[in-house]
Amino acid sequence: MWASTGNATLAGRMAAVVDALHECQRAAGTGYLSAFPSSFFDKLEALVHVWAPYYTIHKIMQGILDQHVVAVNGKALGMAVAMADYFAGRVRSVIRRYSVERHWASLNEETGGMNDVLYQLYTITNDQRHLVLAHLFDKPCFLGLLAVQADSLSDFHANTHIPVVVGGQMRYEVTGDPLYKEIAAFFMDTVNSSHAYATGGTSVNEFWSDPKRLAENLNTETQESCTTYNMLKVSRHLFRWTKEIAYADYYERALINGVLSIQRGRDPGVMIYMLPQGPGSSKARSYHKWGTPYDSFWCCYGTGIESFSKLGIFRSQTPYLQVSLSVSSKTVSQFAILNVRIPTWTSFSGAKATLNDKDLELISPGTFLTISKKWDSGDRLSLQLPIHLQTEAIKDRPEYASIQAILFGPFLLAGLTTGDWDAKTGGATAAPSDWITPVPPESDSQLVTLVQESGGKGFVLSAVNGSLTMQERPKDGGGTDAAVHETFRLIPQGSPGAGAMNSTASVMLEPLDMPGMVVTDKLTVSAEKSSGALLDVVPGLDGSPGSVSLELRARLGCFLVGGGRRRGKKVEIGCGGVRKRGGDGGAGFRRAASFTRAEPLRRYHPVSFAARGVRRSFLLEPLFTLRDESYTIYFNLVA
Repeated sequence: MWASTGNATLAGRMAAVVDALHECQRAAGTGYLSAFPSSFFDKLEALVHVWAPYYTIHKIMQGILDQHVVAVNGKALGMAVAMADYFAGRVRSVIRRYSVERHWASLNEETGGMNDVLYQLYTITNDQRHLVLAHLFDKPCFLGLLAVQADSLSDFHANTHIPVVVGGQMRYEVTGDPLYKEIAAFFMDTVNSSHAYATGGTSVNEFWSDPKRLAENLNTETQESCTTYNMLKVSRHLFRWTKEIAYADYYERALINGVLSIQRGRDPGVMIYMLPQGPGSSKARSYHKWGTPYDSFWCCYGTGIESFSKLGIFRSQTPYLQVSLSVSSKTVSQFAILNVRIPTWTSFSGAKATLNDKDLELISPGTFLTISKKWDSGDRLSLQLPIHLQTEAIKDRPEYASIQAILFGPFLLAGLTTGDWDAKTGGATAAPSDWITPVPPESDSQLVTLVQESGGKGFVLSAVNGSLTMQERPKDGGGTDAAVHETFRLIPQGSPGAGAMNSTASVMLEPLDMPGMVVTDKLTVSAEKSSGALLDVVPGLDGSPGSVSLELRARLGCFLVGGGRRRGKKVEIGCGGVRKRGGDGGAGFRRAASFTRAEPLRRYHPVSFAARGVRRSFLLEPLFTLRDESYTIYFNLVA
């Protein structure tokens, strides 16, 4: 982050951390540097359980080495070398006292990317001892299986072994041994073809399951966040070597869905360990739940912070992704070849590329647009790429082919549902656009939350599973199931401005998470928009300024009655009251039939869709935008 921003505060903090660690290492006098005692390694080498000490050493050593390479800190290289020398001595001692097999056995705990950082160190020092030590962390019992191209990932701990592959990639860069390039490519292909969710993430309860068995593993403990961070490293190296667009497509998907999804909105320091994939899941409901800014420091916090420091910003306008690249006016004219990725999720039809306002000939998605020219200051390349809906089957056996995720370009869409996952496509040949439609932008202005005050408390109209109740008004509305259930769309019927709840307007009441379905005069939620669903918005029977009452068009004199003096009270239809303010319907009845309009507790995301279901409809939004809401990302598609 400092290298990108040049922020002086960050520079000062980095230097202070290095100085403090240098003092700790100097005081130890052996080169050892960690917050836990070296006796942890005595246990590890004796095969006595101790939690992953090398994992932490890798993080410390990598950070120090980065301070040398990126920040040019004068103390850092010597500190990294001292650490390497200390652990080289420990490993030699284990091999001499026992055997190299004992050393390999000790690596069955998480060791992070020890081979990776040691290969990096070797490129700086050219010290053969560092190269040998890096080799000794390559874990042949795992890389050997990949070398013979066996999909034997089942039951391996994912985040123990992905960093080992990353280290193998560094071995290829350092030594030129092509085997390790082949290992990385096979590993990436294996994970993507058999073990990856639509998010781009992998792992179940931190481990890999059998190949193509993901449908059996849709639960809360899926996709450890660290695994996504490390898979991005694997794909980044492979793309740099091969320029194969599939690796860039993977990186984009995993970054958008697997990284952006792990932080709770814009809440700093609130991240998750696992990204739940099961029907009706919530990021707030898993073993670890959301972390806290100051008391949680799982491995996924470290990698999460690193991932978010790499983010850029794109400007999007549905249904196109527009990116403009400008050449600095200070750049001297020179010949260069520019390759621009045309992602696989776009289409040829509707795509447009211009260079200095002149159209360029486009090529197929999944390839590169190559421009060779002498570039001048002020040159401007603009791309407009259509984004389409698509479905993607879960990686499992043919009998699970109906379980599919829904994507809009690279964005994985999640349905706001507590568990129902049966979507109705209309037939095997139906295109996604036949049963999934965008939410019109103007619909957002029609959203409302209906409130009643009683006994000093606020109560709101709520729709859960088709049942209307009054619930206490939440103090913190956004990003919760309550906010979803307590927001309605007022669909105007005929008269202009009806959606604004003007007096004498006619509307239909649509729950936010069930687009296309409305509240009926039976107090059910149905897709049948009959006259029984029409409500006349009339001045509030209680006579309060700004209040309104909702009168059933099919049953004049009958109103929606809340009367929310207690949480969970069912909404009823009350008749016998009169429209005339102050009439003889009873003061209690008039209050219970009167509501005030409040700002909606929830809004539509700009990228929102309505999907047709078997029993209900679904509101679809990008997964990364959700906080505590219940969601489903894999649907069972029914014709």
